[in-house]
Amino acid sequence: MSAALQGKVAVVTGGSSGIGLATARELSRLGASVTVAARSADRLASALDTLAGPAHSVVADIAEPGAARAVLSAAAERFGPADIVVANAGIYLADEVWTNDPADIDRLIATNIGGVMQTVHAALNVMLPRGVGDVIVTGSVSGTQAIHWEPVYSASKHALRAFVHGVRRQLVGTGVRLGLIAPGVVLNDLWKVTAEDDISDRVAAQTGIRSEDVAEAVAFMLTRPRHVTIRDLVVLPTNQEI
Repeated sequence: MSAALQGKVAVVTGGSSGIGLATARELSRLGASVTVAARSADRLASALDTLAGPAHSVVADIAEPGAARAVLSAAAERFGPADIVVANAGIYLADEVWTNDPADIDRLIATNIGGVMQTVHAALNVMLPRGVGDVIVTGSVSGTQAIHWEPVYSASKHALRAFVHGVRRQLVGTGVRLGLIAPGVVLNDLWKVTAEDDISDRVAAQTGIRSEDVAEAVAFMLTRPRHVTIRDLVVLPTNQEI
């Protein structure tokens, strides 16, 4: 599968760290030309240095109106219209909802729901006229059941699951595939686990997975024959109870 995506143009939002960066690296390794988008120019510059093939970065806050369209346009100008879009940008919020800052709640909704929907909208408007393409949305196992220590985050992932299921049915017969990757505990910045020793210990204990594990699952979804769609793929540490 080393060149399975040769000639493809891929866009990954939230591509400067965590699952997004690991996915960008995997798609690049598989031969795609990759555009990564994120808010931090410095982190994007570092990310580009780790990609194996042709790559481009766009500084964008996907929660802002028009940002997703701008990212897709920038990718098209550099490499051509996108064949693959991974709508991965997202933020996290935990704790009792009455202790959360309302501004943080609004920000999460704008990013995790609005930003992802706008990214999918922009991607489909590029892909549908060509009758081919793949869109993967990063959800969470938190979107399959209500998680009481992260109710706002959990609600946003429930919304994405419903969105993907509904839009997938609208896409039947178009040649464009849409799927959801739903990880459990991923040991990265989102969970504030960055020390390699800590990550290795928790992987050995099978209580967490690496961002690279999720990226490999995304690649599996993307490389299925065109008559196969992976609508949902839940990826968990073996010893995660949820």
